[in-house]
Amino acid sequence: MRPISNFAARDVEALLHPTTNLLAHRSAGPLVVERAEGIYVYDSGGKRYIEGLAGLWCAGLGYGNQELVETAREQMARLSFTHLFGGRSHEPAIALAEKIKAISPVPASKVFFTNSGSEANDTQVKIAWYYNNVRGQPRRKKIIARQRGYHGTTVAAASLSGLSVFHADFDLPIAGVLHTDCPHHWKGAEAGEGEEAYATRIVRSLQDLIEREGPDTIAAFIAEPVMGAGGVLLPPATYFEKVQAVLARHDIAFIADEVICGFGRTGHWWGSQTFGIQPSSITMAKAVTSAYVPMGALTVPEGVYQTLVDASGKHGVFAHGFTYSGHPLACAVALKTIEIYERIKIVEHVRRVAPIFRLRLQALADHPLVGEARGIGLIGGLELVKDKRARQSFEPKLGVGAKAVRFAEEEGLLCRAVGGDTVALCPPLIIDGAEINAMFDGITRALDRTEGWLRKEGHV
Repeated sequence: MRPISNFAARDVEALLHPTTNLLAHRSAGPLVVERAEGIYVYDSGGKRYIEGLAGLWCAGLGYGNQELVETAREQMARLSFTHLFGGRSHEPAIALAEKIKAISPVPASKVFFTNSGSEANDTQVKIAWYYNNVRGQPRRKKIIARQRGYHGTTVAAASLSGLSVFHADFDLPIAGVLHTDCPHHWKGAEAGEGEEAYATRIVRSLQDLIEREGPDTIAAFIAEPVMGAGGVLLPPATYFEKVQAVLARHDIAFIADEVICGFGRTGHWWGSQTFGIQPSSITMAKAVTSAYVPMGALTVPEGVYQTLVDASGKHGVFAHGFTYSGHPLACAVALKTIEIYERIKIVEHVRRVAPIFRLRLQALADHPLVGEARGIGLIGGLELVKDKRARQSFEPKLGVGAKAVRFAEEEGLLCRAVGGDTVALCPPLIIDGAEINAMFDGITRALDRTEGWLRKEGHV
């Protein structure tokens, strides 16, 4: 049980929680995290947990990194704030933009800073619309995303997301956002259909969608290299190769949402490199500062940038931005974060420990509740099902994934149910082999307890 304290009553009366069952929260109350160090967080009662989702897929360097703390202190003492509006600038923003350009998986002309991945994807949409208006193709406005994709919760970003819960009663998605097939071979393939044949079929569906809508009305396609909140879904073999061929044929931009996959998570600097994607631009956030300070960003291709320059001659200004775009504190912390990643060779570290992660993840494929165990690098998902052979899911109202997550919390592991009943694991990138084993020991106990609960309730 969660510790009982006056925090619970204060929380329930004062806070509106994001992405939370607000009705259940009124009785369950919060898990109040008081401090953290390394891969561990401690609640207000002093209990220690492995942070098995790196917060929200974001705390790459774990907690309490003193270099980042000192960098933040020094930057706040030197220059606590200035903005980038009207041509104003500062050295941390310039240096960070240069660094991101240098490590980008594809050529980038400029970098635009935001405060989150949601804002960055919103900006991608606005720039796509603006760019096509300015270059004389005003019909080319539609954005194609994917079912079960996740791109944020602002109006445009939530519209891109292919998860109905982010649309219901919000009057979303907005017009001009289309959704194509979710590329989940295990769940979506026909009997006997291999990954490449499945990829061919669903990419043909994408081609058909483009032709129905009119290629000259499509501005961009957006995709996560690994779909995170949709269930930790990896692309089937040849999928992105085939997608890119279709997009190139119709002059449709490819936006790679690297918010989760960027900065080493999949065993390369970028998920695009892991899966052979050559995007037009990338969106990033989360691990760019190891989540110590809010920040997001996107890259801008040279051709798009030149069009924005031309438009400024027409309008007098590129009229988009946020007060905290390129905040000096965020830029300084991001620069130091990337410096640390490079110095400790974080990508090489992920590759060294990934086999342990993969071995323990795949071993759970034999658990009675696990239909599919999938993952790459240091990100994985365990899809819980009622019938493995039939690939039959549990009734959503049972909340089996959420129950497993609660049992994991009691076992000293924090993780998250995503995409229905998939338990996601995405620990800080600094995790070592022994800690990976401890994490999987915890989730194994939680799954056993979940199975026992289901049997007691008569659901299996």
